[in-house]
Amino acid sequence: MDNVILNSYSKISYLNVSRETCNELECLISMIQEKNKQINIISKKIQEKSAIRERHIIDSAQIVDFVDLNSNTTSDLGTGGGMPGLIVAIAMKKIKNSMKVHLYEKSHHKCVFLKEVSKKMNLNTEVIQKDILKIKNIETGTIMSRAFKPMPVILNIINENFRKYKNIIFFMGTNGRKILSDVLKEWELDFEEKKSLTSDRSFILNIKKIRKKNI
Repeated sequence: MDNVILNSYSKISYLNVSRETCNELECLISMIQEKNKQINIISKKIQEKSAIRERHIIDSAQIVDFVDLNSNTTSDLGTGGGMPGLIVAIAMKKIKNSMKVHLYEKSHHKCVFLKEVSKKMNLNTEVIQKDILKIKNIETGTIMSRAFKPMPVILNIINENFRKYKNIIFFMGTNGRKILSDVLKEWELDFEEKKSLTSDRSFILNIKKIRKKNI
Protein backbone atom coordinates (compact mmCIF):
# COMPACT_ATOMS: atom_id res chain seq x y z
CA MET A 1 0.00 0.00 0.00
CA ASP A 2 1.43 3.36 -1.10
CA ASN A 3 2.25 5.75 1.77
CA VAL A 4 0.51 8.56 -0.12
CA ILE A 5 -2.72 6.53 -0.02
CA LEU A 6 -2.29 5.69 3.67
CA ASN A 7 -1.65 9.36 4.45
CA SER A 8 -4.83 10.32 2.60
CA TYR A 9 -6.91 8.02 4.76
CA SER A 10 -5.14 9.16 7.92
CA LYS A 11 -7.24 12.34 7.70
CA ILE A 12 -10.08 10.27 9.16
CA SER A 13 -8.28 10.04 12.50
CA TYR A 14 -11.22 8.74 14.58
CA LEU A 15 -11.72 5.81 12.18
CA ASN A 16 -8.09 4.70 12.65
CA VAL A 17 -8.04 3.20 9.17
CA SER A 18 -6.06 -0.05 9.04
CA ARG A 19 -4.13 -1.31 6.02
CA GLU A 20 -6.86 -3.93 5.49
CA THR A 21 -9.58 -1.26 5.48
CA CYS A 22 -7.51 0.87 3.10
CA ASN A 23 -7.31 -2.11 0.75
CA GLU A 24 -11.09 -2.52 0.86
CA LEU A 25 -11.66 1.17 0.16
CA GLU A 26 -9.20 1.03 -2.74
CA CYS A 27 -10.99 -2.08 -4.04
CA LEU A 28 -14.26 -0.15 -3.91
CA ILE A 29 -12.68 2.66 -5.93
CA SER A 30 -11.59 0.14 -8.59
CA MET A 31 -15.09 -1.33 -8.74
CA ILE A 32 -16.59 2.16 -9.10
CA GLN A 33 -14.17 2.96 -11.94
CA GLU A 34 -15.04 -0.27 -13.76
CA LYS A 35 -18.81 0.05 -13.34
CA ASN A 36 -18.68 3.73 -14.27
CA LYS A 37 -17.75 2.65 -17.81
CA GLN A 38 -21.24 1.13 -18.09
CA ILE A 39 -23.48 3.34 -15.94
CA ASN A 40 -23.10 6.64 -14.09
CA ILE A 41 -22.04 5.63 -10.61
CA ILE A 42 -20.22 8.95 -10.21
CA SER A 43 -19.54 11.88 -12.53
CA LYS A 44 -17.56 10.92 -15.64
CA LYS A 45 -15.41 13.99 -14.95
CA ILE A 46 -13.94 12.29 -11.88
CA GLN A 47 -11.87 9.38 -13.18
CA GLU A 48 -8.60 9.33 -11.26
CA LYS A 49 -8.34 7.18 -8.14
CA SER A 50 -6.97 10.08 -6.10
CA ALA A 51 -9.95 12.27 -7.03
CA ILE A 52 -12.48 9.53 -6.24
CA ARG A 53 -10.71 8.84 -2.95
CA GLU A 54 -10.87 12.47 -1.84
CA ARG A 55 -14.19 13.52 -3.37
CA HIS A 56 -16.25 10.46 -2.51
CA ILE A 57 -14.56 7.97 -0.16
CA ILE A 58 -12.99 10.29 2.41
CA ASP A 59 -15.89 12.71 2.11
CA SER A 60 -18.29 9.87 2.97
CA ALA A 61 -16.11 8.37 5.71
CA GLN A 62 -15.95 11.61 7.68
CA ILE A 63 -19.51 11.10 8.97
CA VAL A 64 -18.78 7.81 10.75
CA ASP A 65 -18.35 9.45 14.16
CA PHE A 66 -21.91 10.83 13.86
CA VAL A 67 -23.45 7.40 13.19
CA ASP A 68 -25.42 5.98 16.13
CA LEU A 69 -23.59 2.72 16.86
CA ASN A 70 -26.20 1.36 19.24
CA SER A 71 -28.95 0.89 16.64
CA ASN A 72 -29.76 -2.25 14.65
CA THR A 73 -29.86 -0.38 11.35
CA THR A 74 -28.79 2.83 9.68
CA SER A 75 -30.32 4.12 6.44
CA ASP A 76 -28.82 5.79 3.37
CA LEU A 77 -31.53 7.54 1.35
CA GLY A 78 -30.98 7.55 -2.42
CA THR A 79 -27.56 6.00 -2.02
CA GLY A 80 -26.81 5.88 -5.77
CA GLY A 81 -23.40 4.26 -6.08
CA GLY A 82 -23.22 3.61 -2.34
CA MET A 83 -21.87 6.85 -0.95
CA PRO A 84 -21.91 7.10 1.99
CA GLY A 85 -23.69 3.79 2.80
CA LEU A 86 -21.04 1.37 1.52
CA ILE A 87 -18.26 3.31 3.22
CA VAL A 88 -20.18 3.25 6.52
CA ALA A 89 -20.69 -0.52 6.06
CA ILE A 90 -16.93 -0.99 5.56
CA ALA A 91 -16.31 1.06 8.72
CA MET A 92 -18.82 -1.06 10.69
CA LYS A 93 -17.03 -4.20 9.53
CA LYS A 94 -13.71 -2.80 10.75
CA ILE A 95 -14.99 -2.06 14.26
CA LYS A 96 -16.95 -5.34 14.32
CA ASN A 97 -20.30 -3.60 14.77
CA SER A 98 -23.28 -5.75 13.72
CA MET A 99 -25.48 -2.86 12.58
CA LYS A 100 -27.00 -3.40 9.13
CA VAL A 101 -26.79 -0.57 6.59
CA HIS A 102 -29.99 -0.14 4.57
CA LEU A 103 -29.24 1.17 1.08
CA TYR A 104 -32.34 2.74 -0.51
CA GLU A 105 -32.01 3.10 -4.30
CA LYS A 106 -34.60 3.03 -7.12
CA SER A 107 -32.22 2.22 -9.98
CA HIS A 108 -32.03 -1.49 -10.83
CA HIS A 109 -28.53 -1.20 -12.30
CA LYS A 110 -27.15 0.66 -9.28
CA CYS A 111 -28.77 -1.88 -6.96
CA VAL A 112 -26.99 -4.68 -8.85
CA PHE A 113 -23.71 -2.83 -8.29
CA LEU A 114 -24.44 -2.32 -4.57
CA LYS A 115 -25.14 -6.04 -4.17
CA GLU A 116 -21.96 -6.96 -6.06
CA VAL A 117 -19.81 -4.79 -3.78
CA SER A 118 -21.57 -6.00 -0.63
CA LYS A 119 -21.08 -9.65 -1.59
CA LYS A 120 -17.44 -9.24 -2.62
CA MET A 121 -16.54 -7.39 0.59
CA ASN A 122 -18.85 -9.35 2.88
CA LEU A 123 -20.64 -6.20 4.07
CA ASN A 124 -23.67 -6.18 6.35
CA THR A 125 -26.04 -4.32 4.03
CA GLU A 126 -29.55 -4.64 2.70
CA VAL A 127 -30.18 -3.16 -0.73
CA ILE A 128 -33.77 -1.88 -0.92
CA GLN A 129 -34.85 -1.21 -4.51
CA LYS A 130 -37.84 0.96 -3.72
CA ASP A 131 -38.89 4.59 -3.93
CA ILE A 132 -38.28 5.99 -0.45
CA LEU A 133 -41.18 8.40 -1.03
CA LYS A 134 -43.60 5.47 -1.04
CA ILE A 135 -42.40 3.62 2.08
CA LYS A 136 -44.12 4.44 5.38
CA ASN A 137 -43.53 3.80 9.09
CA ILE A 138 -39.79 3.21 8.76
CA GLU A 139 -37.74 2.66 11.90
CA THR A 140 -33.97 3.07 11.90
CA GLY A 141 -31.05 4.57 13.78
CA THR A 142 -29.06 7.12 11.80
CA ILE A 143 -30.44 8.50 8.54
CA MET A 144 -27.89 9.80 6.05
CA SER A 145 -28.22 11.48 2.68
CA ARG A 146 -25.61 12.69 0.23
CA ALA A 147 -26.41 14.30 -3.13
CA PHE A 148 -29.90 12.79 -3.21
CA LYS A 149 -32.56 15.50 -2.98
CA PRO A 150 -32.70 19.06 -1.59
CA MET A 151 -32.63 19.30 2.19
CA PRO A 152 -36.27 20.50 2.57
CA VAL A 153 -37.49 17.52 0.51
CA ILE A 154 -35.54 15.05 2.63
CA LEU A 155 -36.80 16.61 5.86
CA ASN A 156 -40.36 16.19 4.59
CA ILE A 157 -39.68 12.55 3.69
CA ILE A 158 -38.31 11.88 7.16
CA ASN A 159 -41.13 13.76 8.87
CA GLU A 160 -43.82 11.86 6.96
CA ASN A 161 -42.30 8.42 6.32
CA PHE A 162 -40.15 7.64 9.35
CA ARG A 163 -41.78 6.56 12.59
CA LYS A 164 -38.56 6.38 14.58
CA TYR A 165 -34.91 7.41 14.12
CA LYS A 166 -31.95 8.63 16.16
CA ASN A 167 -30.33 11.34 14.04
CA ILE A 168 -29.96 12.69 10.49
CA ILE A 169 -26.67 13.45 8.74
CA PHE A 170 -26.52 15.97 5.90
CA PHE A 171 -23.58 16.87 3.65
CA MET A 172 -23.74 20.64 3.15
CA GLY A 173 -21.89 22.02 0.11
CA THR A 174 -20.77 25.48 -0.94
CA ASN A 175 -24.32 26.84 -0.75
CA GLY A 176 -24.91 25.11 2.57
CA ARG A 177 -25.16 28.25 4.71
CA LYS A 178 -27.92 29.74 2.59
CA ILE A 179 -29.75 26.41 2.37
CA LEU A 180 -29.61 25.99 6.16
CA SER A 181 -30.76 29.57 6.71
CA ASP A 182 -33.75 29.03 4.42
CA VAL A 183 -34.59 25.68 6.02
CA LEU A 184 -34.58 27.22 9.51
CA LYS A 185 -37.42 29.52 8.43
CA GLU A 186 -39.68 26.47 8.12
CA TRP A 187 -38.12 23.94 10.49
CA GLU A 188 -36.90 23.85 14.07
CA LEU A 189 -33.73 21.78 14.13
CA ASP A 190 -31.64 20.55 17.03
CA PHE A 191 -28.24 20.16 15.38
CA GLU A 192 -24.48 20.28 15.59
CA GLU A 193 -22.04 20.77 12.77
CA LYS A 194 -18.43 20.16 11.87
CA LYS A 195 -16.15 21.40 9.13
CA SER A 196 -15.70 19.15 6.13
CA LEU A 197 -12.38 17.34 5.70
CA THR A 198 -12.52 17.67 1.94
CA SER A 199 -13.63 21.26 1.32
CA ASP A 200 -13.09 24.54 3.16
CA ARG A 201 -16.52 25.71 2.02
CA SER A 202 -18.48 22.64 3.10
CA PHE A 203 -19.68 21.22 6.42
CA ILE A 204 -21.52 18.27 7.93
CA LEU A 205 -24.78 18.59 9.87
CA ASN A 206 -25.82 16.13 12.56
CA ILE A 207 -29.50 16.72 13.37
CA LYS A 208 -31.07 15.14 16.46
CA LYS A 209 -34.62 16.50 16.23
CA ILE A 210 -36.79 18.15 13.61
CA ARG A 211 -40.13 19.91 13.88
CA LYS A 212 -42.00 21.74 11.17
CA LYS A 213 -43.03 25.24 12.16
CA ASN A 214 -46.64 26.34 11.94
CA ILE A 215 -46.25 29.17 9.47
